[in-house]
Amino acid sequence: MRNVKSKTFKTMIGGGVAFVIATACCWVPAILIGVGGVTGIAGISNGLNKISLPFMIFGLSLITYGIYSYIQSKRKTMEVKLKSTITCPKCNHSKEEEMPTNACQYFYECESCKAVLKPINNDCCVYCSYGTIACPPIQMDESCC
Repeated sequence: MRNVKSKTFKTMIGGGVAFVIATACCWVPAILIGVGGVTGIAGISNGLNKISLPFMIFGLSLITYGIYSYIQSKRKTMEVKLKSTITCPKCNHSKEEEMPTNACQYFYECESCKAVLKPINNDCCVYCSYGTIACPPIQMDESCC
């Protein structure tokens, strides 16, 4: 989730920066007048005005994408399943367990045969290896622990 929020934040900051650049034809001359630099204001304003439309479109696109990413991340958070049924590969005993949301579970002891299960095939946790549902970070398309 942190990764999605970070991307959303960066996208919206980029959109804001693009809007600041796009509106420079208005605020740069005002600052120059305020500090007493009147020479060449019309030329600067006209030059900046020519490039403002592409920056406006770019900024609006980034902000729209940022809002879309934020809404998608909220939807994914609401759809995360926290229960998974772990099946022991040694004795086929199955049990529904609640997955932790704040840490990965690297080991799991089977109730039946007492075998200690560990992640296999580069999986991040026992739920990804032996469970019916992957762990919450994987469900949200994030890197796990």
